[in-house]
Amino acid sequence: MAVIKLDSGYNIGVPPESCSFVNRPEPEPVRRAPVSQNKALPELSIVSTGGTIASRIDYRTGSVTSQSDAAAILSAIPELTTVANYTTRSIYTILSENMTPQIWQELARAVFEEIKRGVTGVIVTHGTDTMAYSAAALSFMVDTPVPIVLVGSQRSADRPSSDNAMNAVCAAKAATSDLGEVAVVMHATTNDDFCTIHRGTRVRKMHTSRRDAFQSIGMPPLGTVEYPSLKINLDSDAARRNTHEPALHDKLDPQCAILYFHPGMTPDILDAYQEYHGIVLSGTGLGHVSTTLIPGLRNLVEGGTEVMMTSQCLHGKVCDRVYDTGRDLLAAGVIEGGDILPEVALVKMMWVLGNEPNRTKRQELLRSNLRGECMGRSFHGL
Repeated sequence: MAVIKLDSGYNIGVPPESCSFVNRPEPEPVRRAPVSQNKALPELSIVSTGGTIASRIDYRTGSVTSQSDAAAILSAIPELTTVANYTTRSIYTILSENMTPQIWQELARAVFEEIKRGVTGVIVTHGTDTMAYSAAALSFMVDTPVPIVLVGSQRSADRPSSDNAMNAVCAAKAATSDLGEVAVVMHATTNDDFCTIHRGTRVRKMHTSRRDAFQSIGMPPLGTVEYPSLKINLDSDAARRNTHEPALHDKLDPQCAILYFHPGMTPDILDAYQEYHGIVLSGTGLGHVSTTLIPGLRNLVEGGTEVMMTSQCLHGKVCDRVYDTGRDLLAAGVIEGGDILPEVALVKMMWVLGNEPNRTKRQELLRSNLRGECMGRSFHGL
């Protein structure tokens, strides 16, 4: 079956024998005139890392790939200029599955430089697949007095159903608001009616392709941006602008991993993690793994590895004091992660281990709520 992309942006499949194949040349680079901006509007910085929001057709594979930079995004979405005045900066042009802790560090430094330069807010364009990881990384690494807003799109700009323009404009509005923390702004529904503002340490991509894939987990969203009016609604729990002094804490220990428990998992799997400095367990229910793994986990802890327990349930808190398995895990030195999301726990582990050499202090930090990643209460219906 041959797949053909139509001018409408949709694909059709046809039998190969009915096609005549030609070598199509690479398209000429798009030359856009400089975008006219209103200097009287607030200044925002667009820091680009790539992703679907910055993508176009790749004729090598017939699929979309990240090929545009921050300046091209501004040219492609002229509505942005009604919200703010922009400077643009490209860090990487990659799809987000290629993110690494090293890139998080480079991103944090770039964002911090823009904040110190005095911008009203920072927009980070990013692929959606690992956006939650990067939002958590920026939350831990950058103390910010201004909004840091991550935004992407589920569907590329060549598709009629693309969400890139609305998401970008709503993100820009959020970046000019009274918000004072790291957030993700994406479609709230499948319609083009409003975007949701999610805390950077409590957000997760919950669907592979829907435009409303992102949800706040364990808490209500921080707010909304109505479209097309761009009216901002901020919740009282959202950190406000200028609450924090700017600071950069960009050290990370990348020698950490998530281990997803499953029935029948054998203890020898832990041998592969002997050289790791931190392990996040994604356990069942209240935070459990099979009893056969506990001796190996105790050996890892005694060897200096920090081990934190999270839950595959996503909603609710880890409590290893209810069943004997949980109490045995605590006795082995496993740290309860509360209701922290597993991927956020991984980033937090990297950050804590990179910044605190004292074991007693770093275990205390791992148990503490540092950036809103651990909720003090459960919300009805969540």
